[in-house]
Amino acid sequence: MILNKVRSLLASCSADKSYFPPTILYNEGWMLRLILDCFSNLDAQDHEIAVPKGCRWYSEALLPSAFLPRNRSDPLGESWTHADGVIGHFEIGKGAKANLVLSSNATHFVVLEAKMFSKLSPGVKHATYFDQAARNIACMTEVLSRAKRSPSKLASLGFYVLAPKSQIDLGIFKNDLNRDSIREKVERRVKEYGGEKDNWLLENFIPAWRCMKIDVLSWEGLIDTIKKYDPDSANELEQFYALCLQYNKIERVDNGALDL
Repeated sequence: MILNKVRSLLASCSADKSYFPPTILYNEGWMLRLILDCFSNLDAQDHEIAVPKGCRWYSEALLPSAFLPRNRSDPLGESWTHADGVIGHFEIGKGAKANLVLSSNATHFVVLEAKMFSKLSPGVKHATYFDQAARNIACMTEVLSRAKRSPSKLASLGFYVLAPKSQIDLGIFKNDLNRDSIREKVERRVKEYGGEKDNWLLENFIPAWRCMKIDVLSWEGLIDTIKKYDPDSANELEQFYALCLQYNKIERVDNGALDL
């Protein structure tokens, strides 16, 4: 079967004679998927990235923006946002389309951004200050708005960045995840529309922002949580994570982007 060939190629990517860079497999995207797969089988209901019964998780979902282009030449427009991971009550578009639609009675909506040694992206083409955290949270607000779901009705509403503990300890994400800073960036974005988006800000964004948990979680801490329930899976994850750190660190140094 072709899937066996895919499995064989992936297994060889860390060998001396691999067919593609090991970071194709050993990266934050696959680390996130493996973590979410484990959490979906754990009884860790109180954890920030728990996958409660009746919920699902999805990687690379598309979230709509409140600032989609109004026409083909819109100087303010931006595209949909790719979410590294989403947990909750939602549906995903059919086929190749990964657009996310929140259930009208949803009680769980969590979005995850996965990182190894990179920072959150700084902004979009028409708003360079509108960074990845502010953009994701604004898109989450739009998802809630389209579903006509009040944030106060959700038992869990959160945006979390997952990253190595070493990066968190350096304060890499501290400023970007500051709640007041996020609000100011979204308000600045709305102001550019000259009143057109004011109601969205007051009626949708502010209530969501007030209810939402915003934080950064370490890969190491997540593995430790899994270890309490499933030591074997945690040990395998530790090995995979070690290779993620090894190959991504090498790549960053080789590119001159980070010297650790």
